[in-house]
Parts: sequence; C-alpha cells; structure tokens
Amino acid sequence: MRAVDIIMKKREGERLGRDELVFFVNGYLAGEIPDYQMSALLMAVYFRGMSPEETASLTRIMRDSGEVIDLSAVRGTKIDKHSTGGVGDKVSLVLAPLAASCGLKVPMMAGRGLGHTGGTLDKCSSIPGFSVRMQPERLKKALAEVGYAIIGQSEDMVPADRLMYALRDVTATVESVPLITASILSKKCAEGSDGFVFDVKTGSGAFMKTMEEAEILAGSLCETGRGLGKKVTAVITDMDEPLGYTVGNFCEVRETCECLQGRGPDDVTELAIGLTSHMLVMGGVCSSLEEAEARCREKLENGAAWAAFLKHVAFQGGDVRVIEDPEKGPAAVYSRPLLCPDEGYIGRIDAYKTGLAACMLGAGRLKKDDDVDPACGIVFRKKRGDTVSKGEEIAMLMSNSEAAMKEAGPLLSAAVTVSKDPVSAGMRMLKVIGGA
Repeated sequence: MRAVDIIMKKREGERLGRDELVFFVNGYLAGEIPDYQMSALLMAVYFRGMSPEETASLTRIMRDSGEVIDLSAVRGTKIDKHSTGGVGDKVSLVLAPLAASCGLKVPMMAGRGLGHTGGTLDKCSSIPGFSVRMQPERLKKALAEVGYAIIGQSEDMVPADRLMYALRDVTATVESVPLITASILSKKCAEGSDGFVFDVKTGSGAFMKTMEEAEILAGSLCETGRGLGKKVTAVITDMDEPLGYTVGNFCEVRETCECLQGRGPDDVTELAIGLTSHMLVMGGVCSSLEEAEARCREKLENGAAWAAFLKHVAFQGGDVRVIEDPEKGPAAVYSRPLLCPDEGYIGRIDAYKTGLAACMLGAGRLKKDDDVDPACGIVFRKKRGDTVSKGEEIAMLMSNSEAAMKEAGPLLSAAVTVSKDPVSAGMRMLKVIGGA
C-alpha cells in the first residue's frame, strides 16, 4: 500500500476502505507519512467528501489512536453535550450542574477557544485554582461524588485528531463536514459517554453560517454517532448574536453563577434547560421533554443545580470563595463604555464581530499558543429588541491593554445596529434532528 495511491483514489472521488484509512492515519502518527501527504489527503476529502461508512471508519481509527476511557464501572447513564462553538456560549457551565442535579452523569471533555469563538476550558480556568487536567480514576470519582466533571483532552487521548487538526487549521480544510464529524466524535467517544446531545450553531458567530450547512453537519453527527453505537441528538441553535450579556472568560463565569441562582438572562437559561431536557430523555431519567423541563426548573429554583456547581468547582481545585463572591475574581485595569449613536431599538449585535472584538481585548486567542486574559471581555447592557436612547450605554469593554481598547472599540461599534422600528428578540433553538 502506498500513500500516494490512497491520495489519488480519494482525489478521484472513490471510497477508501478501512484498511487504507488505518494505513494512512497510523502511518502519519508513526512519522512514516509526511505532513504534505496528509495535507493532500485532507484537501481531497474537503473537495470529494466521504461516505457515512468512510466517516465512521475514520472516527473509529482516530478514537483508537490513543487512550479510550472506560466508564462502565460508574453507575448511571453517562450523557455529554457538545457545542460547535459560539460567542458568549457559557451554556455548558450551566447545563452540566443542572443535568447532574437531575440525576445524570456528565463526563464533559471540553475545548479551548480559537479565533472569534470562546472555549469552555478557558472559562473554567479563569476560576483561580481550577484544574482541567484529570486522570481517568479521578474522573470516575468526580462522576460518583459530584455527578459531572469538565476536563481537557489529555496528551494520550486521540493524538491523531490533535495532529490532523493542526494541519487542517493551516490548509483551509477545517470546514469539511466529514473531518469535523470525525474530529468531534473521536474525542467524544474516547471519553466514555453513552450518548451525546450536539448543539450545532448557525449564524454569523458560528462555523456553519447557514441553516443548510448546520443541518448537514447535524445529520452527519447523528448518523456517524449512531453507527458507533451511541445515542445522539442534534439541536440547531441560533448564533447570529452573542448568548447572554457577557463575552469573555471570568465575566461569563459570573453570568453562569447568576443563571444557576435564577437571575441569569433568559436566552442562556432557556437554552440550557432545552438542551438538558434532551439529555434527560436520552439518559432515561425522564420520559418526556415536558417532564424533563419541569425537573430542570425545579432544580434551578430549589438551589440543587447551584449546589452541584459549587461542589464541582471545589472538587476540581477552584476557589469557591470567588464563585460565591465574584467581586474577588479577576478584574481588568481599563474599562470603556460603548454609547448608542441614536435612539430606537437594538436591531442586531453581530456575534462574529463581537467575538473578534473580545479577542482583541485579550479574552481570546487568534493562534493556538496565544495567552488568554481571564479579566478581559465585554458586558452588554442591551440585547436585540431592547429600546435604547442616544448616548445610552450599550456595552462595557474591559481590558488590561489601553491600546487593545482603542482597537476593539470601533469593531464592537460596527457590530451593533440600531433600528427605528421594533425588533423581535428571536428564538435560540431552531430545529431538532433525531431527538425525542
């Protein structure tokens, strides 16, 4: 078998067999197949696509390229949720303790932010002392005692994805649906969950800009996941504007605390309840979405979800005092308001431009090795559909760099449009694929 023949075969649109994919992926991991040949195969896949069988085979091979966690000894159904990435998306931080308080086990392997999108691990790491590194035995203990854990991918898990993604990032092949599917599911299947609810974002702040693109990816995730023996539901959600009022790391943790204590923004709370409800039905905890939603609201109202969050922070080494009093958390040196240029209604807050502005302030990374400042970010005072007066504060920018403030200000200003006519706030959950 030769790498060049496999590249040529996929270039011509033919299907690759499992043996060919094993040869290529394992050969690349072993250093026997160079970057330029793997790049050529990735580009061929980008243009020619993959059949469901090919995608499932690639996912299995990538999953088995490293350590696979066995959680069969942990009592209860293990269900995870994964977002394809957005701006102000702190839903995982609300959803995981909510699901755990309802009786699910949630082993959540999360990622860091890149480009305009934020990362759950960066938000968790903004809590002083919080560790996202956890050995399998410690993960099992967390699931047994707390009900959930949020961890990062270890060096031993899915090394094929880590190396291949680095190439995809620099060869313009990130948007390939089979490659996205294999990347997401190989990591998720390696964590040991029984099923997954995928939050597939669409809109300006998402990787899938259109509903059609989001439906294709959602369908691929469901079909491939089920082919691997997992329960899968995909929910397509709106990411045309930021979620909640905050974009940044610790400021999103603060908003998470508010949500878990019943004071958070409606869009974050309702999306967290909606996604958690699908998890509860999938895990057999509830028999219907209506029953699941009622249970979620009960756990938010009686403080059980908040208690689970506090227990989780303590278990993973975080300073609970900062969670109970966020004023003790990271704070930026500089802050500057964004004022409304006219009166009317907030017509739109562009998620993509907002995410880029947050990156400029120091809240995100444009390259994988960039540092992230937990104190930086944006706090909005208004959302789409709200009335606004000329000169009224729309948002507050926060940074530890005065130069960054000057650079990000105009971009955030361009992200906000004001309408003379009333504007609807819109819905977050747009479509369910393969759900209850």
